[in-house]
Amino acid sequence: MPTARAISTAVLLSTATLLASSLTACAPADQQRDRRHGTGGTTTDAQALTSLRDQSLDWKPCPAPSPAQGGGKAPAALPDGTRWQCATLRTPLDWKNPSGDAIGLALVRARSSGTPDDRIGSLLFNFGGPGGSGVATLPGLAADYEKLRTRYDLVSFDPRGVGNSAPVRCHDAGLPDEDDIDHTPDDGTAETDALVRFNRATAAACEKNSGDVLPHVGTTQAAQDLDLLRHVLGDARLHYFGISYGTELGGVYAHLFPDHVGRAVLDGVVDPTHDTMQEALAQARGFQLAFEHFATWCARQGCALGDDADDIVKLAVALEAALDDTPLPTPDGGALDGDALIDAISGALYRQDYWPALRVGLEAAADDNADVLHDLAEALGQRGRGGAPDDDDHPSNEDDAFRAITCDDSSNRYTVADVRSRLPEFLEASPLFGPGLAWSALTCDGWPVPGTAPHPEVSAPGAPPVLLVGNTGDPATPYEGAARMAERLGKKVGVELTYRGEGHGAYDSGNDCVRNAVDTYLLTGKLPAPDTICEADPLPKGK
Repeated sequence: MPTARAISTAVLLSTATLLASSLTACAPADQQRDRRHGTGGTTTDAQALTSLRDQSLDWKPCPAPSPAQGGGKAPAALPDGTRWQCATLRTPLDWKNPSGDAIGLALVRARSSGTPDDRIGSLLFNFGGPGGSGVATLPGLAADYEKLRTRYDLVSFDPRGVGNSAPVRCHDAGLPDEDDIDHTPDDGTAETDALVRFNRATAAACEKNSGDVLPHVGTTQAAQDLDLLRHVLGDARLHYFGISYGTELGGVYAHLFPDHVGRAVLDGVVDPTHDTMQEALAQARGFQLAFEHFATWCARQGCALGDDADDIVKLAVALEAALDDTPLPTPDGGALDGDALIDAISGALYRQDYWPALRVGLEAAADDNADVLHDLAEALGQRGRGGAPDDDDHPSNEDDAFRAITCDDSSNRYTVADVRSRLPEFLEASPLFGPGLAWSALTCDGWPVPGTAPHPEVSAPGAPPVLLVGNTGDPATPYEGAARMAERLGKKVGVELTYRGEGHGAYDSGNDCVRNAVDTYLLTGKLPAPDTICEADPLPKGK
C-alpha cells in the first residue's frame, strides 16, 4: 500500500559463497546473486544458516545511490563528522531453501553519537512503499532522528527486490508508456481493455526480467531477513521504526519472532484486517477526508477556489473530468491530465505544509495554467508515473518493486467485473479519488506468482509492547488501522498513541508531543500513558 513516498493514482489503493572480499552495498545488481557451495559439495540448510549468522559485514564509505535506488549524490557526513557507511548482508534468495542461491541486501548506517555505555544497539528503519530504498532515504532524513542516534546506530536497508537488493525489473522496451494509459477508464471498453493489457504486459515483463527473484520478494521473507540482520548486527532483540508499509513489515516480524521484538514503533499504521479492495476503499475515504480538511482550510484562507469546502471539492472533481478530456500542456512538453492532477493532489496531502503550494497550484490550474502543479508534482517525486527516472534505460525500480511485493503478498486477484460492481461504493466514498483506487485493484491481474494471503498475519501473543502511532487525518493509512493492528497483535502488545493532525504518519510532522513520546520510549523504554492524544501544531499565520 502507498506509504512514505508520494503515491500515484495507479498505486493509490510496494552467496554460501559471495566473493571472499565480500559484496558492497552498492554493487551492481547482477553481482548480488551467487550459489553457496561447500568444499565437499552443496552445504546443508543447517550449515548454510550457520554461515549466514556468522557472517561479518564489510562496512565502507557509501557511494552515490545507484539509478535503481533513485540516483543522487553520495550522502554527506553528519554535522558531528560521522560518515555514512554501507555494506551488504548475505541472505537466502528463498528462506525455504537456505542452502540454495543467495542474494545481497544493501545496508546503510550511521554509528551512534553516544558513549559505548549509552548505546542500546541498532535501530532499524523501514520507510514504507513497499519499494522505497532505505539506503537512499535514511541519510536524507537523519536530522529527524539525531536524538535517537545518541543511543542507537541508525540502520536502514533496501528490502529484497528493491534498489540494490536483487532489484525487480519490469522495465521493457515493448511496454506501452504508462502515461498513455487512463487509470480511471470511463469510456466503455477501449480504455478498460488498454489498462488490462498494460497490467498483464507489465506482469509478463516482470517475469521475463526478474523471474528467479519474483517469487521471493514478499513481506514474510523480508521479515526473515530482518531477523538475520538483527543477529549479524549483534542485537539480542530487534529495535525497529516502521512507517506506513514498514508497519506491516513490523507486524509480520512480530508474528514470526515475538521473542525477538525489542523497542518497536509503528507510525502510519496499515490495517492488517483488510484485503486489497477493502484497503483501497478505506484509502478512498481517507484521501477524501484529507482533501475536505484541505478545502476547509483553503476556504478560510479566502482562496479563489470556492466559498466553502463543498464548492472546492466540486471544483476539483470538475477539473479532473475536464483535464481527462483536454489535458493542459506542461513546461516539459508533457500534459497535466486527470490522473496527473490526482497524483499532485494526493502527494500534497501527505504533509500539511504542502497545502499552501497545493492551493496555488489548483488556483492556477483552474485558470488553465498547469505549471505550478507540474512543479509541485516534480518536487514531490511525481513526475510521470515512474517518479522521475534517471533515464529511460535505467529508472528507479521503486514502482516495479511496489507491484512485485504487493502482488506477492496479496492473494486477491480481481477482474474488471469485480471493479465495476464496486465502483458505486467507491464513488460514494470519494468522487475524486474513488475511481482510481477502485481500478488500482487490477494491478495484480496476470501476475505470475500466486499471492500469499488476503491480508497479513500479525498476531504476536506474548511479544513485548509495540508503540502504534495513528493519525486521525492520515489519507494513506487511515486512523482506524492502528486500533485494528493493536487488536490483531494481541492483548497488551499494541499500545496506541493518537495524533490529531494531517498528513501521512505523525513523527515526521515535527509535532513535539509525538516526538517526545516516541523518543522517550525508544531511548528509555517508558511508554506513553494509555489513551495519550497529541494535538497538531497550527499552520503558521499567512500560510
